[in-house]
Amino acid sequence: MGRAFLIVMDSVGAGGAPDASAFFNGKTPDTGANTLGHIAEACAAGRADEGRGGPLRMPVLDGLGLGAAVRLASGAPLPGLDAVPSGLWGAATEVSKGKDTPSGHWELAGVPVPWDWHYFPETRPAFPDWLMAKVAQLAGTEGTLGNCHASGVPIIEAHCAEHMRTGWPICYTSADSVFQIAAHEEAFGLDRLLTLCSDLAPTLHAMKVGRVIARPFTGSCGAFTRTANRHDYAIAPPAPTLLDRVQAAGGKVHAIGKIGDIFSMHGIDDVAKGPDAVLFDHLLAAAEGAGEGSLTFANFVEFDSLYGHRRDVSGYARALEWFDARAGAFLARLRPGDLAIFTADHGNDPTWTGSDHTRERVPVVGWGAGPRAVGQVAFVDVGASVAAHLGVAATGPGRSFL
Repeated sequence: MGRAFLIVMDSVGAGGAPDASAFFNGKTPDTGANTLGHIAEACAAGRADEGRGGPLRMPVLDGLGLGAAVRLASGAPLPGLDAVPSGLWGAATEVSKGKDTPSGHWELAGVPVPWDWHYFPETRPAFPDWLMAKVAQLAGTEGTLGNCHASGVPIIEAHCAEHMRTGWPICYTSADSVFQIAAHEEAFGLDRLLTLCSDLAPTLHAMKVGRVIARPFTGSCGAFTRTANRHDYAIAPPAPTLLDRVQAAGGKVHAIGKIGDIFSMHGIDDVAKGPDAVLFDHLLAAAEGAGEGSLTFANFVEFDSLYGHRRDVSGYARALEWFDARAGAFLARLRPGDLAIFTADHGNDPTWTGSDHTRERVPVVGWGAGPRAVGQVAFVDVGASVAAHLGVAATGPGRSFL
């Protein structure tokens, strides 16, 4: 039976999505976006040398088959990542009509999204008056701030002073199906912000808005910091997922990072949160101590949140190299009979126009199944393969590639 580790490198796409032309950053279609491919090209050309230098170096994951996976996904060369694969490798294609976190994770766990998400228009204001009135009523304030499409840091900068003066919550959205509320942890109150988002979530979920996200920050205006106390109130998956199947079979499901939020705690035994450096410590601890038949499901979000949305190529490359260096220590702790799969949920090409996710295939590389080229697979095949490894009932239309 062994154990399974499903590790999502948030937004680490591999290009090549066949329907990329139907997804946009502003008015530009995502056709040709390739997160890993373009980062590698920038590194090789000396355009990603802030805090690092030279070609992209990821010997651990490339040794499993990362470079080969990206070439399979998109046909693009990956300078510096040309190892002969020693692990499982392939590329996965998504069918859900979204390039967002819940869609990608649910589908990896065997459940494609059966509905169309609700997206707010790129207008000012972005939200209807009745919704803003409800936010103010739940917050106990006379009004709200923001009410537009925005990135988190700029909108807090724009409204910080007024937020501190009035206590009004800062509301914004993005190209994803989300409603986000930023507020100061001390001046507004962290518990108050979390309660506001929790109380508002059922209204947004009924509209098929995927997530209400609490975005707390601390510090003074001009020198604020968004904290790790972010919380996503996600709509529940529409059907039992891989996580539920593992639990039903008596296995423990350990969530690391945003996984508990993404699955609304369905099928989860325990959760570890924190910045990515802390999350990797939790992953190492799981490799040491997780029991037989368990699933450890991890999301490392900072590729996406700190570097992809901000279009920071050097920062993204540094994060990839840091992750790869720690991945070696993780693999060294695994046992015979374990399976570890590294993949992603969507792309966020830092060389691309705009600031939103990009529609891409994702790499699938694994340890514990020997050298194995699995080819082009579906997101749901990842969940089916983990289920097969653990000997539990499969979920949805996926087929195991083991």
